Amino acid sequence: MPTVLVVDDDPVLREVVVTYLERAGIDAVEAGDGLEAVARARATSPDLVLLDLTLPGLDGLEAFRRMRAHRGDLPVVMLTARGEESDRVLGLELGADDYVGKPFSARELVLRVQAVLRRTEAAAAASGAPSDEPLVDGDLVVDRRRHEVRRAGQVLPLTAREFDLLAHLVSLPGQAFSRADLMRSVWGWEFGDESTVTVHVRRLREKVEDDPSAPRRLCTVWGVGYRWEPTPVAIPDPTPEGT
Repeated sequence: MPTVLVVDDDPVLREVVVTYLERAGIDAVEAGDGLEAVARARATSPDLVLLDLTLPGLDGLEAFRRMRAHRGDLPVVMLTARGEESDRVLGLELGADDYVGKPFSARELVLRVQAVLRRTEAAAAASGAPSDEPLVDGDLVVDRRRHEVRRAGQVLPLTAREFDLLAHLVSLPGQAFSRADLMRSVWGWEFGDESTVTVHVRRLREKVEDDPSAPRRLCTVWGVGYRWEPTPVAIPDPTPEGT
């Protein structure tokens, strides 16, 4: 049974969310503020955190940073009533797996949680598969067994979702994907805010492109979405020297 840490300062909302999670066969633990959330995350090692951004004391974004500093692959779904898009985008840029705006349907929230848990489980299973040979494109190596990406020998600091997105694109070079395609294949969502994909693509470009403002690898396909452009292989000149 997976465990979800529910973090919100409203005890009534926590009770409702916990009830729906447990009905879906998901164990739940609770925290009412940011500091308690960080402590509970370290003590219980949950499979996912539902994290409200507006918390007393330590706010949600700082709690997020501390939990991810302790465990970099911890799946996090943000809960927010804030209208500012910048808060949501910042959470996604920090590596959040999804967000749900308040007020929300408890049934939809459970579906989102289940989708992230399935994706995390599938990624963990794939990372240990013996057939998962590294993907190589020029100076870029995507090592799915080690869950690691190296560029020119240097390990890139990718979030778990950035790694999944990059591995998916590099494994299918030259193929164009819409944002909806990528949400289904990488996030496991059939619905959701497609700007999540846009944010992750922008962050990936900052790490894999020489000039993120003029991408040559992770390319935009206008009117469609995105495509990974494989690095051309240099073919040596067969003409002998001196001829």
